[in-house]
Amino acid sequence: MNVSESIMTSFGEFLRSLREGKKLPLRKVAAVLDIDPSTLGKIERNKRKPNTELIEKIAKLFRIKEKKLRIYFLSDKIYNDLIDEENGRRSEEHTSELQSHSFISYAVFCLKKKKKTK
Repeated sequence: MNVSESIMTSFGEFLRSLREGKKLPLRKVAAVLDIDPSTLGKIERNKRKPNTELIEKIAKLFRIKEKKLRIYFLSDKIYNDLIDEENGRRSEEHTSELQSHSFISYAVFCLKKKKKTK
């Protein structure tokens, strides 16, 4: 995975790509992680956030550094915090941009818009 792919990938998308890359069914991964398959599905769809213990288990299961998973998790958190902060203040144009792009894309969008208004 290159840098641009990682910027555009949420925690859930990254987790799903790990699971699918190993050709593991969701229910089997959920069983190993000791969680309900519906919970894992929600995490993969970014409808639910994992706790610290679960992040540790995922890192061990897929033999990746826990730090990498935490970066994805924290990036999602920052992105969601920014959306919450912007709530009520953004135009429809901003809303569309937020819904279709990652935090980084949104930041670039805002910088470009700022340059246009100067």
